[in-house]
Amino acid sequence: MTSRGLVGWMGRTAAMTLAAGTLGGAALLAGEFMAARNRRYAQPQLGLALRTTVGREGAPEVRLVLLGDSTSLGVGVDDVGDTVGGQLARLLADEAGVRVHLSSVGVSGSRSTDLATQVARALLGERPDLAVILIGANDATTLRRPGESAAYLAAAVRRLRDAGVEVVVGTCPDLGAARAIDQPLREIAGWWGRQTAAAQGRAVHAAGGAVVDLGAETGAVFRADAGTLCYDGFHPSADGYRVWAHALLPAVSALAGLGRSAAS
Repeated sequence: MTSRGLVGWMGRTAAMTLAAGTLGGAALLAGEFMAARNRRYAQPQLGLALRTTVGREGAPEVRLVLLGDSTSLGVGVDDVGDTVGGQLARLLADEAGVRVHLSSVGVSGSRSTDLATQVARALLGERPDLAVILIGANDATTLRRPGESAAYLAAAVRRLRDAGVEVVVGTCPDLGAARAIDQPLREIAGWWGRQTAAAQGRAVHAAGGAVVDLGAETGAVFRADAGTLCYDGFHPSADGYRVWAHALLPAVSALAGLGRSAAS
């Protein structure tokens, strides 16, 4: 997500609270809005090209592409091996004995409405075997209607499935763990993120994709351990991306035709 999206969400929330007449709450939210506006957020590393091959030569090959927001690019870390894609590729290569060709077409700040362009890029050239989509945080923090954003996500999943690509979607993470957002906005964000994730799950299942509820599966870890977030308190750190990679691994392994050996 971008700092502009986060700050905009906070500003709108503060305005709605004021309109409802809760002046004390509005003052609190206004202070949190100002703190968020002045916070320094992680930015995409221009030199971090998320395109690599992991695994021994001669092993069965898997072409894996990531789509989505800043997390699909690894914003918050400086090395491709620390990104969620890099760590997922290494897990598959080490534990399932495959050679993974990893790439990403994600764009920082993306919402579900931006996935159509990313799908077109992902399908250029040699088709991937499997796509992992990480999306939803920007939809939630800009107060997009969960059903509406989920419909755009479902359209992207259907298009990939029609092209013969298996799809795993990591839904909106637990925004209630984001220390960049002060309380009470943090819990409000967490609630809205859960609504977004639930709508995403229903839509993706109907479109033929697999769903990993990142909030439900990893949120408790992120809430308990500040080290799972990078310096900005919002994007995952290398440890956070590792937690996500392990959560995604069983579904990715299964759809890549590797059974559950990688998850054991």
